Amino acid sequence: MRSYIRHPSDIPIEYQADERNTGISQEYLHDISAAGLSFFSARSLAPGSLITITISCVQPGFMAQAQVVWCHRDGEGFVTGVTFIEPGDRYRARMVEQVCHIEHYRAKVLAN
Repeated sequence: MRSYIRHPSDIPIEYQADERNTGISQEYLHDISAAGLSFFSARSLAPGSLITITISCVQPGFMAQAQVVWCHRDGEGFVTGVTFIEPGDRYRARMVEQVCHIEHYRAKVLAN
């Protein structure tokens, strides 16, 4: 049984590799699970590398340290799976998930 919920691919996230001079990349959420999340990325990230994830489209914004678990090619880019370093961040990410669903529902209702 699937332990995550698929999200619309328009939920923006940002990540910054915990390496020097990598800059911030803006990407899109793929899904959230009990242990972490996955996102679409223009570049490949090495499993084991540490990144900082930011989701600022929700209030309050979400920021957490994560470790790359896997990275698979998907068309022109990659889907990258990460696990959160701090267990409390897993719970916070689930709350972000709920807020994102509510926001998409609200936008859909207002569009009709």
